[in-house]
This record gives sequence, structure tokens and C-alpha cells, in this order.
Amino acid sequence: MPAPPVNRAPITPTAHVNPQIEQRLRDQSYTNQNVKYAQGFRILAYVGLEREQAMAIRRAIISRYPEETDYITFKQPVFRLWVGDYLTRLEAEQAMLRIRPIAPKAELQSAQVVLNKTTF
Repeated sequence: MPAPPVNRAPITPTAHVNPQIEQRLRDQSYTNQNVKYAQGFRILAYVGLEREQAMAIRRAIISRYPEETDYITFKQPVFRLWVGDYLTRLEAEQAMLRIRPIAPKAELQSAQVVLNKTTF
């Protein structure tokens, strides 16, 4: 036979956030606002010795997808063209599907990416 239900008064919280914790939360919030980079992905669209080919691929991508950010580096004798700042692999894979027809040898690479590009 089940026990009869016990009537209990609702419990009201008595602990509140103290000033020290509140200050630490504000400090962490301020720190988070100043974070400009995170670990993410970029598409390596070109690796090679020919500057003109790298620039041609860059122009093709930018003309078709002007919202994409591109990065070209030259470390003698190799040119590299990276595209995008993607936080998730899913975003990067979707962009890769769009860019593959322009750059068939494109591949994903883990990279430190820029956050909040619109605020800079």
C-alpha cells in the first residue's frame, strides 16, 4: 500500500550571487567580447608556383561569392590561397561544395579564423 502524500512547502532559494562572483562574471564577459580569433576551418583553394593562376582562382571565387574572405600568402616559391572563416566543419563543407567547381583541388584545413568580421 503506497504511503500517503506528504504536503511540503515550496522551497525558496536563499543563496544569491555575491559581489565577487558578479565581478568575475563581468570580467569574463569583457574578455569574451575581446576575443577576435577561434579555431575553425578554411578552404585551401590553391597551392602552387604560379601567381597568375592563384589570382585567377581568387577573382573567380570573389566574383561569384563576394561575401567570402580570401587570404593569399607567398612563402617562396609557393603561393597559397585560402578562402573563408568557418567555425564549424559543416559550414566549411557547404562552402567547399560551392567552391569545388572553381578550384577542383580545394581541400579543408584547420585554421585560426577571424570572428565577428563585421565589427572590425
